[in-house]
Amino acid sequence: MIGDFQTPSQIVHELAQNWGWFLALGIGLTALGVAAVVRAFVVTVASMLFFGWLLIAASAIEIAQAFMVGHWAGFFLHLLSAILFGVVGLLMVVRPRTSAEVLTLFIAAFFLVGGLFQVVVAAALASPGSGWQIADGVVSVALGLLVMAQWPASGLWAIGLFLGVDLIGFGLAWVAIALSLRSM
Repeated sequence: MIGDFQTPSQIVHELAQNWGWFLALGIGLTALGVAAVVRAFVVTVASMLFFGWLLIAASAIEIAQAFMVGHWAGFFLHLLSAILFGVVGLLMVVRPRTSAEVLTLFIAAFFLVGGLFQVVVAAALASPGSGWQIADGVVSVALGLLVMAQWPASGLWAIGLFLGVDLIGFGLAWVAIALSLRSM
C-alpha cells in the first residue's frame, strides 16, 4: 500500500526479530569461505570459468547493442567491446589456469603499487591515524611482494585464497550484525 510507511525503529525491530536468518547467512558465508581457502585451487579455476562465461555473455549483449544502435557512430564502439569481451572471455574459459596466473600477476602489482601509494600519501599528509594507513600500506606491499615472489605458482591458489578470506570476513561481519540484533 502507498500510505504504509515504517519508521526506522519499526524496521530495526523487524530486523531484530529475524536475527537468526542473518546469523545463518553469516555462518553459511563463513563456511563457504573456509571451504574456499581449503580448496583454493578449485575456487581459482572455477572463478576464472565463471568470469569467462560472464564476459562471453557480455559479448553477446554488446553485439545485440551494436545492431540496435544501427548506423549510429556507437556501432563500432559496441562491436569493438563485444570482440574484446568475447576474446578475453573465451581465453578465460579455454585456459583458466593461464588466466588465473595472469590475473594474479595483475593483482600482485595492484597490491604493490596501491600499498606504496598509500604509504607515501599517509606519510606525506601525516594526519591523525596515519600510522594505521601506513601499516595497511605496508601489509599491501608485503602481500604484493609475497604473491609476486611465488608467481606463477601463486596464480593457481591466490585468487581462491583471496576469495575465501573475503567470504570469511563477510560472513563474520554478518554474524556480528546478527548477534547485535539479537541483543536488541
